[in-house]
Amino acid sequence: MSRIIAIANQKGGVGKTTTAINLSSCLAEKGKKVLVIDMDPQGNTTSGLGIDKNELENTIYEMIIGECLLEECLLENVFNNLSLIPSNVNLSGAEIELMDIEGKEYIVRGQVNAIRDNYDFVIIDCPPSLSMLTVNAMTTADSIIVPIQCEYYALEGLSQLIHTITLVKKRLNPNLNIEGVVFTMYFARTKL
Repeated sequence: MSRIIAIANQKGGVGKTTTAINLSSCLAEKGKKVLVIDMDPQGNTTSGLGIDKNELENTIYEMIIGECLLEECLLENVFNNLSLIPSNVNLSGAEIELMDIEGKEYIVRGQVNAIRDNYDFVIIDCPPSLSMLTVNAMTTADSIIVPIQCEYYALEGLSQLIHTITLVKKRLNPNLNIEGVVFTMYFARTKL
């Protein structure tokens, strides 16, 4: 059974996408079968893996709103051992689309659980918010890696993220754990 790891922090520009791309690429290079899920409407993980996000017919957005199945938006072997469920700006409309849907917190989980055994690792790049997209990632994941910028104010946001993770664990996904924290953008003069 695979491990599903969400890369999450509500603060933007802290290195979530860079962490997701580098972690998934390194795992694939080591011979692990990896699925990357781009849950960020900016689609930077998608473009960072060399896919033109504006030319895609099916993305995670179409999967979430029920217009396609996971298999229809899955891009297999983008690189050796690395597959991708892409994203683009259309995903920004998902919050409104999901508003009145029953069980909206588990949409991604239901689709991913059907194929998770095909992979050693599933890495989910989350958006820079504590939105329904991030909640979907957290209900799908086994654990969370939190990239945190090496600066004082980053610690304030960390407590809010930990509170959200605690709520999701208590109410939606009792198996969710914090895998760890990755310190990003470190400079020798940084004092945290």
